[in-house]
Amino acid sequence: MLIRRLTPADAARFQELRLQGLRESPTAFSSSFEEECDRPLEVVAGRIAPDAGRAVFGAFEGDALVGQIGVGIDGGRKLAHKRIIWGMYVAPGHRGRGIGRRLVQQALEFAASIPGVSQVTLGVNAANTAARQLYESAGFQAFGIEPAAILVDGKLHDEMWMIRRLDGRGDER
Repeated sequence: MLIRRLTPADAARFQELRLQGLRESPTAFSSSFEEECDRPLEVVAGRIAPDAGRAVFGAFEGDALVGQIGVGIDGGRKLAHKRIIWGMYVAPGHRGRGIGRRLVQQALEFAASIPGVSQVTLGVNAANTAARQLYESAGFQAFGIEPAAILVDGKLHDEMWMIRRLDGRGDER
């Protein structure tokens, strides 16, 4: 198992796994298969292109991309102290082997390496117990529920928001 930062050369593999996740687990993502299935590879390549403040990591078994996680920034100067995890997905046949845990750890290490970043947030479907337990085991704590955050096939789903401090502080301000 190799975990590494993805580059634009990985765009086709990233997009294939991303679309698989959107089809297989539509309630785990705020985006949909229909929104992303026709996205040009040049756009995908730009989305995963590394820069100093964001990255996408992939888990590989041989040449096969079997898991991925993104770390991004959501805003400008006033939000530069935090990063957001997005797009976490491990293919079903590869779950239960610690790949997700390793991806989350890689994402946290990357975020912690950025000067001034003190916290990482993420959103997870509140009904996804396995994902919530994974994030909790990595030190994330829930800080709120967004009721009816996404609508999939006519059913509303709540989103749990979680935070992981990188600076050793708890909830005190």
